Amino acid sequence: MSGEDAPAQEQNAVDQKQETKPAEEPKPEPPKTESAPDAAEAAATPAAAAATAEGKAAEEEEEAFAYRALVLTGYGGYDKVKLQVKKGRPALKADDVLVRVKACGLNFADLMARQGLYDRLPSPPFTPGMECSGLVEAVGEEVTDRKVGDKVMVLNRFGLWQEVAVVPASHTFLIPEGMGFEEAAALPVNYITAYMMLFDFGNLRPNQSVLVHAAAGGVGIAATQLCKTVKDVTVFGTASASKHETIGEGGVTHPIDYRTKDYVEEVRKISPKGLDIILDPLGGSDTHKAYNLLKPMGKLITYGTSNMLAGQKKNLLAVAKNWYHQFSIHTLSLIQGNKSVCGFHLGYLDGEMELITQVMNTVLDLYKQGKVKPRIDSTWHLEQVGDAMRKMQERNNIGKVILTTEPMPEEEKKEEPKKEDKKDDKKKDDKKKEDKKKDDGKKEEKKDDKKKEEPKKEEKKEEEKKEEVKKEEK
Repeated sequence: MSGEDAPAQEQNAVDQKQETKPAEEPKPEPPKTESAPDAAEAAATPAAAAATAEGKAAEEEEEAFAYRALVLTGYGGYDKVKLQVKKGRPALKADDVLVRVKACGLNFADLMARQGLYDRLPSPPFTPGMECSGLVEAVGEEVTDRKVGDKVMVLNRFGLWQEVAVVPASHTFLIPEGMGFEEAAALPVNYITAYMMLFDFGNLRPNQSVLVHAAAGGVGIAATQLCKTVKDVTVFGTASASKHETIGEGGVTHPIDYRTKDYVEEVRKISPKGLDIILDPLGGSDTHKAYNLLKPMGKLITYGTSNMLAGQKKNLLAVAKNWYHQFSIHTLSLIQGNKSVCGFHLGYLDGEMELITQVMNTVLDLYKQGKVKPRIDSTWHLEQVGDAMRKMQERNNIGKVILTTEPMPEEEKKEEPKKEDKKDDKKKDDKKKEDKKKDDGKKEEKKDDKKKEEPKKEEKKEEEKKEEVKKEEK
């Protein structure tokens, strides 16, 4: 066999083997391995689940976050301010802080706002309140000068009569050591107002004289205390007679009972030439009186129109009367009289927080020196806001009226309906007395009518007798 045939034979042998070889069973497929993206997705699944759970927890916490707030539901009486529950954590801007409110101040402007007589406020429903104090609970990303836990007092146009408030950090001021939350809530509006009027406008100096209306109110007491920081300043203060002892002890040199005496005449008796500075929160005809009571180089600072407020609801007659007697003057009269007239409204200075902060720092320095100290008249729970407003509107307070966010004890809540019942009983008694008076009046009228009729009957009898005599003569 040649060498050329050998490969052919071998090939034939291979072919035979291939023909007789049994069919091979299919090999099992190796297990599939996940690609890189699939593996990453699987690894991310636990993290995503955790994030989702955290998100849900945050949402639940957000939904569970609730706080009480006083809301002005419409213009009118004391019952228009209602206590409601708000849900959801308020959102913070970068320069905001969230404050857990402890105490709120009540101001005369809040009473006017309830009747729709105070501008620069939104339409109802909204939460009133221009000042409060509390603890910082959260800060915005860009806030650097406040931290969680800081005790602060807050000044804002509205929105502070609630348990939680969000405000710009620049509207907060650190509470000094030793000052409580109630004192802190009593300070901003009254003392900033009094200070700026007396010193920025009034340029108060030693040996001058000042008239302070409503001297037993928040601004009145603040102004009196600030006057005492200047040597030999004479303070005339108007208030009802029952408050004279208190305001006298507080620094008022000459208390005047505006209810029984003409304050202009009383001032003239002591200071015939007039006064250097007059703070006028009344408006209307009283502003005319104030201007005429100024001595040459005197300053009238008007900062309110409380004469408009008469009763629980808006009194259109009082409003019209106030506007009818609104003070206006020609510049030539100012020049010839050597007098000045200024107007002050803290609500329009919310864009001047640097100026307000300077004033606040000065006032706080005076507080630390013991020269000024807010006087608290009374503290009320949020549930009692109607009674608090009534006390202030009826001029029964001496000092600041405060609202506390501390929940009202259950015992006091039970007593409230009893008080209301007593009030209702008193109203019923008063009504009965009025009805009795009316009945008595009607009885008296009937008696008078009867008395008037008796002479007529006598006259009639006399005439009848005369007629009979005439008939007999005939």
